[in-house]
Amino acid sequence: MSQAGFLVVDKPAGPTSHDIVDKARAATAIKKIGHAGTLDPPATGVLVLALDRATRLIRYVQDFDKEYEATVRFGVATTTLDATGDEVARNPMPLSVAHLEKALERFRGVIEQVPPMFSALKMQGQRLHEIARAGEEVERRPRQILIHELELKSFKPGDFPEAELRVVCSKGTYVRSLGDDIAISLGGRAHLTGLRRTRVGGFSLDSAISPDRWEGWEQALAPPEAVAVEMEQVRLEGPQRRAVMNGRPLVSEGREGLLAMLDEDGRLMAVYRRVGTEARAEVVLS
Repeated sequence: MSQAGFLVVDKPAGPTSHDIVDKARAATAIKKIGHAGTLDPPATGVLVLALDRATRLIRYVQDFDKEYEATVRFGVATTTLDATGDEVARNPMPLSVAHLEKALERFRGVIEQVPPMFSALKMQGQRLHEIARAGEEVERRPRQILIHELELKSFKPGDFPEAELRVVCSKGTYVRSLGDDIAISLGGRAHLTGLRRTRVGGFSLDSAISPDRWEGWEQALAPPEAVAVEMEQVRLEGPQRRAVMNGRPLVSEGREGLLAMLDEDGRLMAVYRRVGTEARAEVVLS
């Protein structure tokens, strides 16, 4: 059985994403393992691990849309925008459900978001969180993100109300910043008291294993072609198959974008990108 593929791990609060990768290496005896999208230490939920040859496909999983469940506490701001940071502001925000629902409307669709200082983004050759821990702050440019769905699941009223939100968003979205930005639009501040990632593309908690119980991980391993569900799929035979095995470009007409090149049995051979009338190899697996 091939050891190349994807494992979904239900990350608990506390360890870093790299800690989970280290556990996976020890449990599977596979050296080549990477994760497809960091979860902050206090966050829980879907962490997609790529094993062996599938590490070459990580970039595509990172581009998938993601789904989160977030608990936002209004009226209290922290340095990190979550419960691990130092409190920097506290002012009552006795919101109503109607006010919050109205505010959420402004954050659906394409919006601009400024990345938080406590993040792994690099500026001036340093991670932003390293600059922040040195007590400094640098100007960050806003980036365009897409909020596909933003739903209020529950609301606990009070001077410092709490809301549970379901968020489906594009890559590059910081849900911590989203919660604070919603609060700012209502005249206050906020931070997350909980964040759980429930889905990355087609990888969900339904198939997740615990990082403390690795028995049977082989049965939970999704094959490399699991990334193909987000791409146009092309079945290969004859001369085309031989060309793809060697990474040669192909004449290919249709919508520009990624192509999952599959053999006769549906196994992923390569990922190509169609531009104009030509498709070129980005990753060749076999």
